Amino acid sequence: MIEKTMEVERMEHVMRVFGSFDQNLRIIETELGVKVQDRDDALHISGEPEAVMLAEKAIGGLLTLAARGENIDAQNVRYILKLTAEGKEKQIEELAGDVICVTAKGKPIKAKTLGQREYCDAIAKNTVTLGIGPAGTGKTYLAVAAAVAAFRAEEVNRIILTRPAVEAGERLGFLPGDLQSKVDPYLRPLYDALFDMLGPETYQKYLERGNIEVAPLAYMRGRTLDDSFIILDEAQNTSREQMKMFLTRIGFGSKVVITGDITQIDLPEDKVSGLKVAMRVLDGIEDIAICRLTGADVVRHRLVQKIIEAYEVYDKKNPPETAKKPAPQNRGRYRKL
Repeated sequence: MIEKTMEVERMEHVMRVFGSFDQNLRIIETELGVKVQDRDDALHISGEPEAVMLAEKAIGGLLTLAARGENIDAQNVRYILKLTAEGKEKQIEELAGDVICVTAKGKPIKAKTLGQREYCDAIAKNTVTLGIGPAGTGKTYLAVAAAVAAFRAEEVNRIILTRPAVEAGERLGFLPGDLQSKVDPYLRPLYDALFDMLGPETYQKYLERGNIEVAPLAYMRGRTLDDSFIILDEAQNTSREQMKMFLTRIGFGSKVVITGDITQIDLPEDKVSGLKVAMRVLDGIEDIAICRLTGADVVRHRLVQKIIEAYEVYDKKNPPETAKKPAPQNRGRYRKL
């Protein structure tokens, strides 16, 4: 057991790092098995030498973020602890990035992980960006935030959000209403993100003016989309032909973001995912970026990350079996020699 004294410049930053009722501090102490106390304008960290060293680096990184005005919550703390354990503490400063967009309620939207930061930078720098990763990594939400920011800055004239209406176990035909009513459930995640960014009234206004379009992928055929920010969501459920059709819709002054999770493909077994093909075909082409987010970039409830990791372990141990036709059986009484 050792004790390390850590000098701090401003105690208000320490209070932000510790969190309400020291909830963030308890996470650090529990995860690393250390004890942290503030005395005489300094932090005193006691525990095993390696754990104390990790705690000092993690707290130092959190203090840097607090000094730059970043919000510190339990999710931030756990992510910083993970980066520190992996020896990436020098990259913590990169998390203090610029605000991508401000929601209708005044909440600033920022990248929360290094993977998200790379993803947002790629969207800003490239005409076409592919964001591939598991559920909860912010692929769609951050893309919509970038689209709204570009629209507000008058970099584009309209926002087009689309996704394939592929049935994931449910039957589309049994849903009530006309065609638009039937496909609306498939587009709900895109609606939700837009409502959050713009508010329902502003969203409806832009929708009526034609500045915002939310439609199934089939509606994109035969069009050329100029001066638009186009987002293709759930791209893992596109066919090879659909993906090629979509990519050839890009017009002048447009930006495209394609998001998908190749571990959640709902296509029939005999169809190849257009996203998988695009990842191979487009790799290395100038002005096209392919960003791969991982379970470490999950920003939903921490159980989501654990669930994703558990499935990854299970899938490695139990790879899906290739369907094989049963061998012909001799149903006669005697074998033919």
